[in-house]
Amino acid sequence: MTNPKLDTSQVSLVTVDDDHDGQRLDNYLLSLLKGVPKTLIYRIIRKGEVRINKGRAKADTRVRCADVVRIPPLRVAERGETPPVSSVLRDLLADAILYEDDGLIAVNKPCGLAVHGGSGVSLGMIEALRKMRPDHSFLELVHRLDRDTSGVILVAKKRSVLTALQRMLANKEGIKKRYLALVHGQWPAHIKQVNAPLLRTERQSGERVVRVDPEGKTSLTRYKLLSHGAHYSLVEAEPVTGRTHQIRVHCLHQGCIIAGDEKYRDAVQAATDHKHRVPRLCLHARQLAFRHPTTGESLVINAPLDDTLATLFTQVGCTYDV
Repeated sequence: MTNPKLDTSQVSLVTVDDDHDGQRLDNYLLSLLKGVPKTLIYRIIRKGEVRINKGRAKADTRVRCADVVRIPPLRVAERGETPPVSSVLRDLLADAILYEDDGLIAVNKPCGLAVHGGSGVSLGMIEALRKMRPDHSFLELVHRLDRDTSGVILVAKKRSVLTALQRMLANKEGIKKRYLALVHGQWPAHIKQVNAPLLRTERQSGERVVRVDPEGKTSLTRYKLLSHGAHYSLVEAEPVTGRTHQIRVHCLHQGCIIAGDEKYRDAVQAATDHKHRVPRLCLHARQLAFRHPTTGESLVINAPLDDTLATLFTQVGCTYDV
Protein backbone atom coordinates (compact mmCIF):
# COMPACT_ATOMS: atom_id res chain seq x y z
CA MET A 1 0.00 0.00 0.00
CA THR A 2 1.51 3.33 -1.01
CA ASN A 3 1.80 6.31 1.26
CA PRO A 4 -1.71 7.87 1.45
CA LYS A 5 -0.21 11.36 1.29
CA LEU A 6 1.13 10.75 -2.22
CA ASP A 7 -0.91 10.49 -5.39
CA THR A 8 1.26 8.14 -7.44
CA SER A 9 -0.72 8.92 -10.59
CA GLN A 10 0.95 12.34 -10.89
CA VAL A 11 4.29 14.05 -10.22
CA SER A 12 4.97 14.51 -6.50
CA LEU A 13 7.39 16.96 -4.87
CA VAL A 14 8.33 15.75 -1.41
CA THR A 15 10.42 17.69 1.11
CA VAL A 16 12.76 15.52 3.15
CA ASP A 17 12.20 15.87 6.89
CA ASP A 18 14.80 15.72 9.64
CA ASP A 19 14.04 12.09 10.45
CA HIS A 20 15.24 10.99 6.98
CA ASP A 21 18.34 13.19 6.85
CA GLY A 22 21.30 11.19 5.55
CA GLN A 23 19.27 8.25 4.20
CA ARG A 24 20.12 6.71 0.84
CA LEU A 25 17.75 7.77 -1.91
CA ASP A 26 16.66 4.22 -2.73
CA ASN A 27 15.88 3.43 0.91
CA TYR A 28 14.08 6.77 1.29
CA LEU A 29 11.81 5.97 -1.64
CA LEU A 30 11.23 2.42 -0.42
CA SER A 31 10.06 3.77 2.93
CA LEU A 32 7.96 6.48 1.29
CA LEU A 33 6.35 4.30 -1.39
CA LYS A 34 5.38 1.21 0.54
CA GLY A 35 3.96 -1.44 -1.77
CA VAL A 36 5.72 -0.12 -4.90
CA PRO A 37 8.01 -2.86 -6.30
CA LYS A 38 11.73 -2.36 -5.72
CA THR A 39 12.39 -2.97 -9.41
CA LEU A 40 10.19 -0.01 -10.35
CA ILE A 41 11.87 2.28 -7.82
CA TYR A 42 15.35 1.42 -9.09
CA ARG A 43 14.18 1.82 -12.69
CA ILE A 44 12.92 5.40 -12.21
CA ILE A 45 16.14 6.33 -10.40
CA ARG A 46 18.29 4.79 -13.14
CA LYS A 47 16.32 6.61 -15.88
CA GLY A 48 16.81 9.94 -14.12
CA GLU A 49 13.11 10.43 -13.42
CA VAL A 50 13.77 10.99 -9.72
CA ARG A 51 15.36 14.39 -9.04
CA ILE A 52 16.79 15.95 -5.89
CA ASN A 53 16.60 19.75 -5.96
CA LYS A 54 16.00 19.46 -9.74
CA GLY A 55 19.22 17.47 -10.28
CA ARG A 56 19.67 13.81 -11.23
CA ALA A 57 20.68 11.46 -8.44
CA LYS A 58 21.88 7.89 -7.98
CA ALA A 59 20.43 5.19 -5.75
CA ASP A 60 23.19 5.69 -3.16
CA THR A 61 22.86 9.50 -3.06
CA ARG A 62 22.16 10.68 0.49
CA VAL A 63 19.11 12.88 0.90
CA ARG A 64 19.36 15.80 3.29
CA CYS A 65 16.81 17.62 5.41
CA ALA A 66 14.85 20.19 3.31
CA ASP A 67 15.87 18.57 0.00
CA VAL A 68 13.01 18.50 -2.49
CA VAL A 69 12.62 15.11 -4.16
CA ARG A 70 10.70 14.85 -7.44
CA ILE A 71 8.88 11.54 -7.88
CA PRO A 72 7.40 10.81 -11.31
CA PRO A 73 3.95 9.30 -11.89
CA LEU A 74 3.99 5.60 -11.12
CA ARG A 75 1.86 3.01 -12.83
CA VAL A 76 1.39 0.49 -10.05
CA ALA A 77 -0.77 -2.56 -10.58
CA GLU A 78 -3.72 -2.78 -8.23
CA ARG A 79 -2.93 -4.95 -5.24
CA GLY A 80 -5.13 -6.48 -2.63
CA GLU A 81 -5.56 -4.28 0.38
CA THR A 82 -4.04 -5.40 3.66
CA PRO A 83 -6.93 -7.02 5.53
CA PRO A 84 -8.41 -5.16 8.50
CA VAL A 85 -7.11 -5.86 11.98
CA SER A 86 -9.57 -8.05 13.86
CA SER A 87 -10.77 -6.91 17.26
CA VAL A 88 -9.06 -9.96 18.79
CA LEU A 89 -5.67 -9.10 17.27
CA ARG A 90 -6.12 -5.41 18.06
CA ASP A 91 -6.74 -6.17 21.75
CA LEU A 92 -3.94 -8.75 21.82
CA LEU A 93 -1.35 -6.28 20.50
CA ALA A 94 -2.60 -3.43 22.67
CA ASP A 95 -2.20 -5.62 25.76
CA ALA A 96 1.21 -6.86 24.56
CA ILE A 97 2.93 -3.46 24.62
CA LEU A 98 5.66 -3.61 27.25
CA TYR A 99 7.19 -0.15 26.79
CA GLU A 100 6.60 2.89 24.60
CA ASP A 101 8.01 6.39 24.21
CA ASP A 102 8.38 8.92 21.39
CA GLY A 103 10.96 6.80 19.57
CA LEU A 104 10.15 3.14 20.03
CA ILE A 105 7.68 0.46 21.05
CA ALA A 106 8.51 -2.85 22.72
CA VAL A 107 5.96 -5.62 22.12
CA ASN A 108 5.62 -9.05 23.73
CA LYS A 109 4.92 -10.85 20.44
CA PRO A 110 2.62 -13.86 20.75
CA CYS A 111 3.65 -17.24 19.36
CA GLY A 112 2.18 -17.86 15.91
CA LEU A 113 2.08 -14.21 14.83
CA ALA A 114 4.47 -13.39 11.98
CA VAL A 115 6.36 -10.12 12.44
CA HIS A 116 5.55 -9.07 8.87
CA GLY A 117 3.39 -10.19 5.95
CA GLY A 118 4.62 -12.32 3.06
CA SER A 119 5.00 -16.02 2.21
CA GLY A 120 1.29 -16.60 2.58
CA VAL A 121 0.87 -14.25 5.54
CA SER A 122 -1.29 -11.26 4.58
CA LEU A 123 -1.16 -9.46 7.91
CA GLY A 124 1.86 -9.53 10.22
CA MET A 125 2.53 -7.70 13.46
CA ILE A 126 4.05 -4.62 11.83
CA GLU A 127 1.20 -4.25 9.30
CA ALA A 128 -1.32 -4.60 12.11
CA LEU A 129 0.41 -1.90 14.17
CA ARG A 130 0.44 0.44 11.16
CA LYS A 131 -3.28 -0.13 10.66
CA MET A 132 -3.92 0.47 14.34
CA ARG A 133 -1.91 3.71 14.29
CA PRO A 134 -2.59 5.45 10.96
CA ASP A 135 -1.29 8.77 12.35
CA HIS A 136 2.24 7.32 12.64
CA SER A 137 4.12 7.93 9.38
CA PHE A 138 7.04 5.72 10.45
CA LEU A 139 6.80 2.31 12.12
CA GLU A 140 9.55 -0.18 11.28
CA LEU A 141 10.83 -3.42 12.79
CA VAL A 142 14.23 -3.04 14.45
CA HIS A 143 14.87 -6.81 14.32
CA ARG A 144 12.89 -10.01 13.81
CA LEU A 145 11.61 -13.04 15.65
CA ASP A 146 10.58 -16.32 14.06
CA ARG A 147 6.83 -16.69 13.74
CA ASP A 148 6.69 -19.43 16.39
CA THR A 149 9.02 -17.63 18.82
CA SER A 150 7.32 -15.43 21.40
CA GLY A 151 8.74 -12.53 23.34
CA VAL A 152 10.03 -9.00 23.20
CA ILE A 153 10.59 -7.28 19.87
CA LEU A 154 11.33 -3.62 19.12
CA VAL A 155 9.54 -1.33 16.67
CA ALA A 156 11.05 2.08 15.85
CA LYS A 157 8.83 5.15 15.50
CA LYS A 158 11.62 7.29 14.04
CA ARG A 159 14.23 6.51 11.43
CA SER A 160 17.00 7.94 13.65
CA VAL A 161 16.05 5.49 16.40
CA LEU A 162 15.87 2.62 13.90
CA THR A 163 19.37 3.22 12.54
CA ALA A 164 20.85 3.73 16.02
CA LEU A 165 19.37 0.48 17.35
CA GLN A 166 20.41 -1.46 14.27
CA ARG A 167 23.96 -0.19 14.71
CA MET A 168 23.85 -1.50 18.28
CA LEU A 169 22.76 -4.89 16.99
CA ALA A 170 25.57 -4.89 14.43
CA ASN A 171 28.07 -4.15 17.21
CA LYS A 172 26.98 -7.44 18.85
CA GLU A 173 27.30 -6.18 22.43
CA GLY A 174 25.14 -3.08 21.96
CA ILE A 175 21.85 -4.85 22.69
CA LYS A 176 21.81 -7.91 24.93
CA LYS A 177 19.12 -10.46 24.18
CA ARG A 178 18.18 -13.23 26.56
CA TYR A 179 15.91 -16.11 25.63
CA LEU A 180 14.35 -19.00 27.52
CA ALA A 181 14.50 -22.35 25.75
CA LEU A 182 13.07 -25.67 26.90
CA VAL A 183 15.31 -28.34 25.37
CA HIS A 184 15.28 -32.11 25.15
CA GLY A 185 17.53 -34.10 27.47
CA GLN A 186 20.02 -32.99 30.09
CA TRP A 187 21.90 -29.83 29.20
CA PRO A 188 25.46 -30.15 30.63
CA ALA A 189 25.91 -27.43 33.25
CA HIS A 190 29.53 -26.89 32.15
CA ILE A 191 28.52 -25.93 28.60
CA LYS A 192 28.50 -22.15 28.77
CA GLN A 193 28.60 -21.39 25.06
CA VAL A 194 28.28 -22.89 21.59
CA ASN A 195 30.61 -21.40 19.00
CA ALA A 196 29.80 -22.98 15.63
CA PRO A 197 29.52 -21.41 12.14
CA LEU A 198 26.05 -21.45 10.57
CA LEU A 199 25.18 -21.85 6.91
CA ARG A 200 21.76 -21.30 5.34
CA THR A 201 20.87 -24.06 2.90
CA GLU A 202 17.96 -26.03 1.43
CA ARG A 203 16.76 -29.57 1.88
CA GLN A 204 15.89 -31.69 -1.17
CA SER A 205 12.25 -30.73 -0.61
CA GLY A 206 13.19 -27.07 -1.08
CA GLU A 207 12.66 -26.23 2.60
CA ARG A 208 15.13 -23.61 3.83
CA VAL A 209 17.12 -24.63 6.88
CA VAL A 210 20.31 -23.69 8.71
CA ARG A 211 23.09 -26.09 9.64
CA VAL A 212 26.49 -26.00 11.31
CA ASP A 213 29.07 -25.88 8.53
CA PRO A 214 32.74 -24.74 8.35
CA GLU A 215 31.76 -22.59 5.34
CA GLY A 216 29.09 -20.77 7.37
CA LYS A 217 29.15 -17.46 9.21
CA THR A 218 30.75 -17.16 12.63
CA SER A 219 28.05 -17.67 15.26
CA LEU A 220 28.22 -17.59 19.05
CA THR A 221 25.54 -18.28 21.64
CA ARG A 222 26.08 -18.18 25.41
CA TYR A 223 24.07 -20.59 27.56
CA LYS A 224 23.17 -21.01 31.21
CA LEU A 225 21.38 -24.03 32.67
CA LEU A 226 18.45 -22.86 34.79
CA SER A 227 16.79 -26.16 35.75
CA HIS A 228 16.07 -29.65 34.47
CA GLY A 229 13.48 -32.36 34.81
CA ALA A 230 13.36 -35.99 33.76
CA HIS A 231 13.04 -35.33 30.02
CA TYR A 232 13.77 -31.65 29.44
CA SER A 233 16.12 -28.88 30.55
CA LEU A 234 15.43 -25.16 30.75
CA VAL A 235 18.28 -22.94 29.57
CA GLU A 236 18.87 -19.25 29.11
CA ALA A 237 20.38 -18.44 25.72
CA GLU A 238 22.14 -15.20 24.82
CA PRO A 239 22.90 -14.90 21.10
CA VAL A 240 26.02 -12.78 20.67
CA THR A 241 25.66 -12.90 16.89
CA GLY A 242 22.27 -12.70 15.20
CA ARG A 243 22.06 -15.47 12.61
CA THR A 244 18.85 -17.04 11.33
CA HIS A 245 17.68 -19.87 13.65
CA GLN A 246 20.90 -19.44 15.62
CA ILE A 247 19.67 -20.57 19.04
CA ARG A 248 17.66 -23.42 17.56
CA VAL A 249 20.54 -24.85 15.51
CA HIS A 250 23.13 -24.36 18.26
CA CYS A 251 20.85 -26.32 20.61
CA LEU A 252 20.59 -29.03 17.97
CA HIS A 253 24.39 -29.02 17.57
CA GLN A 254 24.75 -29.51 21.31
CA GLY A 255 22.38 -32.49 21.13
CA CYS A 256 19.53 -30.77 22.97
CA ILE A 257 16.99 -29.70 20.37
CA ILE A 258 14.35 -27.20 21.48
CA ALA A 259 11.02 -28.78 22.43
CA GLY A 260 8.33 -28.29 19.81
CA ASP A 261 10.80 -27.44 17.04
CA GLU A 262 9.05 -29.02 14.06
CA LYS A 263 11.75 -27.93 11.62
CA TYR A 264 14.73 -29.57 13.35
CA ARG A 265 13.50 -32.31 15.72
CA ASP A 266 13.49 -36.00 14.78
CA ALA A 267 10.72 -38.60 15.17
CA VAL A 268 11.81 -39.65 18.66
CA GLN A 269 11.80 -36.06 19.93
CA ALA A 270 8.44 -35.44 18.23
CA ALA A 271 6.99 -38.45 20.07
CA THR A 272 8.34 -37.18 23.38
CA ASP A 273 6.82 -33.77 22.73
CA HIS A 274 3.50 -35.38 21.86
CA LYS A 275 3.56 -37.44 25.06
CA HIS A 276 4.12 -34.32 27.16
CA ARG A 277 1.64 -32.26 25.14
CA VAL A 278 4.14 -29.67 23.97
CA PRO A 279 1.92 -27.31 21.94
CA ARG A 280 4.48 -25.03 20.28
CA LEU A 281 8.12 -24.09 19.82
CA CYS A 282 9.41 -23.56 23.37
CA LEU A 283 11.55 -20.50 22.68
CA HIS A 284 10.77 -17.14 24.26
CA ALA A 285 12.66 -13.83 23.99
CA ARG A 286 12.50 -12.93 27.66
CA GLN A 287 14.66 -9.78 27.85
CA LEU A 288 16.29 -6.96 25.92
CA ALA A 289 18.82 -4.68 27.60
CA PHE A 290 20.28 -1.61 25.89
CA ARG A 291 20.96 2.09 26.23
CA HIS A 292 18.20 4.24 24.79
CA PRO A 293 19.62 5.91 21.64
CA THR A 294 17.89 9.23 22.36
CA THR A 295 17.85 9.64 26.14
CA GLY A 296 20.89 7.53 27.03
CA GLU A 297 18.82 5.75 29.68
CA SER A 298 19.69 2.12 30.40
CA LEU A 299 16.60 0.06 29.57
CA VAL A 300 15.89 -3.52 30.58
CA ILE A 301 12.65 -4.75 29.01
CA ASN A 302 11.27 -8.06 30.25
CA ALA A 303 8.58 -10.07 28.48
CA PRO A 304 6.51 -12.36 30.76
CA LEU A 305 5.86 -15.92 29.64
CA ASP A 306 2.41 -16.68 28.30
CA ASP A 307 0.28 -19.03 30.40
CA THR A 308 0.83 -21.95 28.00
CA LEU A 309 4.61 -21.96 28.35
CA ALA A 310 4.58 -21.19 32.07
CA THR A 311 2.26 -24.14 32.71
CA LEU A 312 4.30 -26.47 30.49
CA PHE A 313 7.58 -25.60 32.22
CA THR A 314 6.01 -26.47 35.57
CA GLN A 315 4.51 -29.72 34.28
CA VAL A 316 7.87 -31.01 32.99
CA GLY A 317 9.67 -30.01 36.19
CA CYS A 318 11.59 -27.04 34.79
CA THR A 319 10.72 -24.14 37.07
CA TYR A 320 13.09 -21.25 37.66
CA ASP A 321 13.40 -18.01 39.60
CA VAL A 322 12.80 -14.85 37.59
